[in-house]
Amino acid sequence: MKNKEFWFITGGQHLYGTDAFAEMRAHSEEISAYLTSKLPCKVVSKGLVTLPDEISAVIAEANYDKNCAGVIMWMHVFSPSKMWIAGLKALQKPMLHLHTQYNREIPWDTIDMDFMNLNQSAHGDREHGFIVSRMGIRRKVVVGHWQNEDVIEKIGSWMRAAAAWDYSNSLKVARFGDNMREVAVTEGDKVEAQIKLGWSVNGYGMGDLVEVINAVTDAEVDAKMAEYAQKYEFNTDNTDAVRIQAKYECGMRKFLENGGFGAFTTTFEDLHGLRQLPGLAVQNLLADGYGFGAEGDWKTSALTAVMKYMAQGLAGGTAFMEDYTYHLEQGKEMVLGAHMLEVCPSIAAGKPKIEVHPLGIGGKEDPARLVFDGQQGRAVAVTLLDMGDRFRMVCAVVELNKIRKKMPQLPVARVLWKPLPDLAAGAEAWILAGGAHHTCLSNALTVENLRDFAEIAGIEFLVIDENTTIPEFKKELMYNDIYYKLNR
Repeated sequence: MKNKEFWFITGGQHLYGTDAFAEMRAHSEEISAYLTSKLPCKVVSKGLVTLPDEISAVIAEANYDKNCAGVIMWMHVFSPSKMWIAGLKALQKPMLHLHTQYNREIPWDTIDMDFMNLNQSAHGDREHGFIVSRMGIRRKVVVGHWQNEDVIEKIGSWMRAAAAWDYSNSLKVARFGDNMREVAVTEGDKVEAQIKLGWSVNGYGMGDLVEVINAVTDAEVDAKMAEYAQKYEFNTDNTDAVRIQAKYECGMRKFLENGGFGAFTTTFEDLHGLRQLPGLAVQNLLADGYGFGAEGDWKTSALTAVMKYMAQGLAGGTAFMEDYTYHLEQGKEMVLGAHMLEVCPSIAAGKPKIEVHPLGIGGKEDPARLVFDGQQGRAVAVTLLDMGDRFRMVCAVVELNKIRKKMPQLPVARVLWKPLPDLAAGAEAWILAGGAHHTCLSNALTVENLRDFAEIAGIEFLVIDENTTIPEFKKELMYNDIYYKLNR
């Protein structure tokens, strides 16, 4: 992500004379440098544009620059918006409109018309806002002084989403085996996903993967075992089972790296040629940033990869997750999230343990896996759905709780959380929205990060949080259905 650039384009015009240009360019450079020092990606000042041809040229350059993940626009003075039309029509990168001004305060004792003319973002950004709205261009608007912390946070949220959108458009997903048979929510339109989200999703036979796994050497497995010993605590004497997972990981990693894949799926119904269901192997790949979806769930796999990319450098973790079972003690209702094997250790509260236990599904040998309890704090659980006429992202805010009782008979990764506003309303809203049982759980990202991404992608976005009421949520679903039916 650090290699991504965001181009800072400052708008002006010739009405106030060319002598003012040097000051405006200097302001643009200073603001860009300050933002770069505070944000996850570099902000590159592209100086001042004052004519239609200059605007079109810099936007064309941004469109074709691979390092440019988005543009930030600011009107230093009044910049007549008709001259922006051709450039904006051609814009293909995400856009943020920063409504700010160079000076924080009005210089009460010295302010004159020269100052007013040169510092009129309050005037110029409204003109720019009109033309962007008139043209129906999606963008984020951030208002406030460029040194304010809340402004930096909002730009940073959008910047992460825009960088993740850039990554999304080149994301390749490898499906080892097909979807779990007869399951609806993990299916979807892969062609539409590539058109709308950029994801190239393709299937590969287990034989293709097994061939690569079988070519893994003992030396490679030994090196992977040493890595496991450094990162995790061994809580098993069955090192043969762990070595099998190490061999799986080495083979899967080679397959993914050679094909340029950022995400993958497996399914316990298709394990031909494998002695175990990949567990520890998947978890360690997840820890390195790969996306994963179980039972062939390619949408969650790709979403996890995108969210992991978006969360780079942030505290917390991002993991494939499943709503598994409930604690329905009145007034203390909770969800126990887990999966058979494949939860990412980035959300572990302590050092994960490698254990080997039977798995009552898949009909294979006892697989090695990481066992741990999840962290505490606020998080989001996110799902992506194919509704037939559009993709829908549902983002639920949850409170991760400490697991205070031992579960010796449940040797898997597990997380306990309270949905907001409570389990009854949270689960009802989730079900009304068609939310899947698989999610991506992140205590690194926020609702704003995901909203920014959904708006850049042009997909439906629903939030379930402490302010959710079922009557209002039903209205939102109804209004959204009408909107998307009218705009097919």
